[in-house]
Amino acid sequence: MTIGVVLHSPASGNLVDDVVAKAKEAQAAGLRSAWFAQQFSYDAIGVAGLVGREVPGLAVGTSVVPIFARHPILIAGQAQTAQAAAHGSFQLGLGLGARSFVEPVFGVPYDRPVARLREFLTALRSLLDTGGADFRGETVTAAPPMPTGVPGAEPSVPVLVAAMGPQALRVTGELADGTLPFLAGPRALGEHIVPAITAAAERAGRPAPRVVAFVAGVVTDDVDAAREAAAQAMSLYDRVPSYQRVIALEGKAKAADLVEIGDEKAVAAAVRRYFDAGATEVVFTQTNLVGEDARARTWRLLGELAG
Repeated sequence: MTIGVVLHSPASGNLVDDVVAKAKEAQAAGLRSAWFAQQFSYDAIGVAGLVGREVPGLAVGTSVVPIFARHPILIAGQAQTAQAAAHGSFQLGLGLGARSFVEPVFGVPYDRPVARLREFLTALRSLLDTGGADFRGETVTAAPPMPTGVPGAEPSVPVLVAAMGPQALRVTGELADGTLPFLAGPRALGEHIVPAITAAAERAGRPAPRVVAFVAGVVTDDVDAAREAAAQAMSLYDRVPSYQRVIALEGKAKAADLVEIGDEKAVAAAVRRYFDAGATEVVFTQTNLVGEDARARTWRLLGELAG
């Protein structure tokens, strides 16, 4: 089983030093990948590239970089630089983000998101795969006057999209290498997400897509404390329409209901349910919900399962 973890930014100290140390710990535990969420502070692509260089053999990726207020030419340059730094272990995770984090923050209209995703991916694939683009769409123009390839950025950067709705899954299956669903439980994964993206990839003549399921969870004996922490940490997602939909598909009422909490046996069974539902990889997040001891315990279990 291919299993990774999201590395969270520290509250103090040096960001890069801390995540490099954590990435080395994750690799030593037997985990296969480390992922970084884009924040309004640090640059996730840059951090992933640095970690990939410092921890050879550990796959690194972003989950996710929102495409609104960003341009495919700039993202392609960042991603290829990270790929060169990581010597081929970098993977680019993109997403549409949420209207509430786009319009009032950047002053950019959150218009026609699926159309923008299609045009963004079309231009980006050309930039990454051919070293150039001549694309003029309705929402995106990408026509650099000189080559955009970065020496050493091989192989071509894999592109994954946090797609969960039918239209976004269709575009992702046609143009990307896979999806990064979060808060999509085994039922939503197996009955909705995997069939939709697989069918879209088949129609486009593309290889079977990767399905990298992001799962919030922690191994702990103090289930009540973890449930309380999860309720606070996950409440943000209850207000985002795309997450509301996928949570409902699982038959759950709120995001915290999808956090996997329990002892090693319970969490291991949860991991297997995601793979049985069609996930090709599982990445655990929120492993720091109830402190460092529980996080380390969770990583040990996940490393054992990955072995």
